[in-house]
Amino acid sequence: MSGIAYYQRGFGLKEAIGPALKADYHSRIVDRLKASDHRVEISGLTFLLAREFGFCYGVDRAVEYAYETRHRFPDRTIHLTGEIIHNPHVNARLREMGIRFLRESDGGGPGLEAVGPEDVVILPAFGVTVGEMEMLRARGCILVDTTCGSVLNVWKNVDRFSAAGFTALIHGKYSHEETRATASRTGQHPGGRYLVVRDRDETGLVCDTIRMQGDASLFLGRFAKACSPGFDPDVDLGRIGVANQTTMLSSESLEIQEMVRLALRDRYGEAELPQRFRAFDTICSATQDRQDAVLEMIGRGPDLVVVIGGYNSSNTTNLAAIASRSVPTYHIEDVGCLDGPGLIRHKLFGAASETSTRDWLPDGPVTIGLTAGASTPNNKIGEVVAAIATLRGAAFPV
Repeated sequence: MSGIAYYQRGFGLKEAIGPALKADYHSRIVDRLKASDHRVEISGLTFLLAREFGFCYGVDRAVEYAYETRHRFPDRTIHLTGEIIHNPHVNARLREMGIRFLRESDGGGPGLEAVGPEDVVILPAFGVTVGEMEMLRARGCILVDTTCGSVLNVWKNVDRFSAAGFTALIHGKYSHEETRATASRTGQHPGGRYLVVRDRDETGLVCDTIRMQGDASLFLGRFAKACSPGFDPDVDLGRIGVANQTTMLSSESLEIQEMVRLALRDRYGEAELPQRFRAFDTICSATQDRQDAVLEMIGRGPDLVVVIGGYNSSNTTNLAAIASRSVPTYHIEDVGCLDGPGLIRHKLFGAASETSTRDWLPDGPVTIGLTAGASTPNNKIGEVVAAIATLRGAAFPV
């Protein structure tokens, strides 16, 4: 990054910004749950908190660096390329601190053109595309890079795929900031190609095409926005390296990997696989830990599960998907979704918008499982617990 000021390790101001972070995100209720073996009973309610939940290391780091940046450059214009993480409250707090967003979640915003050479730009935990990085370097601004280490690991694997002539098949959401940044890596290599698949159904269409059983026009229509320009399925599906957005459902990523392997084997034979298929498990450890913790929590017998976190948070959505297989599950964004006695607004897995459910909290003794996505701060978890206790006329003990 010669020629510009580039920071990737913060500014050593953790002690200085610590009180502000604690004031903004700490929860005594969450502390009490953790100290009580993640289980507290009150007024007929039993709260079970997953053993892994909430802010992960990468999110902690990104938020800390944003606070450090504001502290380090109090008089500079500071921008974020987009949401630093997928939590509305954290992003709102950064706006209150005077940090400007170049791109909003709805696609609006002033864009990179608004950046001046004296400005500071924070790169989010998801990373930015190769093209965006080049544009920012050309602006001559100060860059503070909070890209998560797990994302960087995916980039390294995609770089290897592309350099070796493999198409990078990415399990993810093609519009997600992380996936767009990952896909852009392929363009650094001659003939680099990418294809993004959302789920098993889309992977099935890819596998049919590999086996020469699919319609090429149907394929290109389905993946027009999710593949490299000029993508030729007859050529570019002959050698595939599988990677994934770090926050996807781990079990599904592994199934997709196996589906692609079998399709290539059927087309080219077992002996050809080493030259035609590569895969690495690039789900981040924090995502996996939170998914495993939901399964462990369900094993402790909750009657229902409340999942707390942004609706546009992939890892939060996948926690809700896991829990909903076993028990009634309510994915809520925050305490505001507890909309009066007996009514909860929540989002069903796969749904485009919120729904409302009445009488969601049964009378009598009930055990409530709780978890939160890796972008959900503890204070938002604590607010939900306190509000649920209030529905029973109780105050949560701290």
